[in-house]
Amino acid sequence: MEAEAAKYIGAGLACLGMAGAGIGVGNLFGQFLSGALRNPSASQGQFANLIFGFAVTEALGIFSFAVALILLFVK
Repeated sequence: MEAEAAKYIGAGLACLGMAGAGIGVGNLFGQFLSGALRNPSASQGQFANLIFGFAVTEALGIFSFAVALILLFVK
Protein backbone atom coordinates (compact mmCIF):
# COMPACT_ATOMS: atom_id res chain seq x y z
CA MET A 1 0.00 0.00 0.00
CA GLU A 2 1.27 3.39 -0.86
CA ALA A 3 1.71 6.07 1.77
CA GLU A 4 -0.77 8.39 0.04
CA ALA A 5 -3.51 5.76 0.17
CA ALA A 6 -2.79 5.04 3.83
CA LYS A 7 -3.02 8.78 4.55
CA TYR A 8 -6.52 8.97 3.03
CA ILE A 9 -7.68 5.84 4.84
CA GLY A 10 -6.41 7.19 8.16
CA ALA A 11 -8.09 10.56 7.60
CA GLY A 12 -11.36 8.82 6.79
CA LEU A 13 -11.16 6.72 9.93
CA ALA A 14 -10.39 9.83 11.99
CA CYS A 15 -13.60 11.43 10.64
CA LEU A 16 -15.65 8.70 12.29
CA GLY A 17 -15.22 10.65 15.53
CA MET A 18 -17.34 13.43 14.06
CA ALA A 19 -20.18 10.98 13.50
CA GLY A 20 -19.83 9.86 17.10
CA ALA A 21 -20.02 13.46 18.25
CA GLY A 22 -23.21 13.99 16.27
CA ILE A 23 -24.78 10.90 17.79
CA GLY A 24 -23.64 12.02 21.25
CA VAL A 25 -25.15 15.49 20.91
CA GLY A 26 -28.44 14.06 19.67
CA ASN A 27 -28.55 11.60 22.53
CA LEU A 28 -27.66 14.31 25.04
CA PHE A 29 -30.44 16.69 23.97
CA GLY A 30 -32.97 13.89 23.55
CA GLN A 31 -32.39 12.61 27.06
CA PHE A 32 -32.52 16.14 28.47
CA LEU A 33 -35.80 16.82 26.72
CA SER A 34 -37.23 13.53 27.97
CA GLY A 35 -36.22 14.34 31.53
CA ALA A 36 -37.44 17.93 31.30
CA LEU A 37 -40.86 16.79 30.11
CA ARG A 38 -41.12 14.33 32.99
CA ASN A 39 -39.99 16.78 35.68
CA PRO A 40 -40.12 20.40 34.46
CA SER A 41 -39.12 21.86 37.82
CA ALA A 42 -35.73 20.10 37.77
CA SER A 43 -34.84 20.99 34.17
CA GLN A 44 -33.47 24.43 35.04
CA GLY A 45 -31.01 22.92 37.49
CA GLN A 46 -29.68 20.49 34.88
CA PHE A 47 -29.30 23.02 32.09
CA ALA A 48 -25.69 23.83 33.01
CA ASN A 49 -24.82 20.14 32.83
CA LEU A 50 -26.46 19.99 29.39
CA ILE A 51 -24.34 22.87 28.08
CA PHE A 52 -21.16 21.37 29.54
CA GLY A 53 -21.90 17.98 27.97
CA PHE A 54 -22.62 19.64 24.64
CA ALA A 55 -19.31 21.53 24.74
CA VAL A 56 -17.27 18.45 25.60
CA THR A 57 -18.97 16.33 22.93
CA GLU A 58 -18.47 18.95 20.24
CA ALA A 59 -14.85 19.45 21.29
CA LEU A 60 -14.20 15.76 20.69
CA GLY A 61 -15.77 16.04 17.24
CA ILE A 62 -13.65 19.07 16.39
CA PHE A 63 -10.57 17.26 17.70
CA SER A 64 -11.21 14.30 15.39
CA PHE A 65 -11.65 16.71 12.46
CA ALA A 66 -8.35 18.37 13.34
CA VAL A 67 -6.61 14.98 13.43
CA ALA A 68 -8.02 14.20 9.98
CA LEU A 69 -6.74 17.51 8.61
CA ILE A 70 -3.33 16.95 10.16
CA LEU A 71 -3.15 13.51 8.57
CA LEU A 72 -4.04 14.93 5.17
CA PHE A 73 -1.94 18.06 5.03
CA VAL A 74 1.15 17.50 7.19
CA LYS A 75 4.00 15.56 5.65
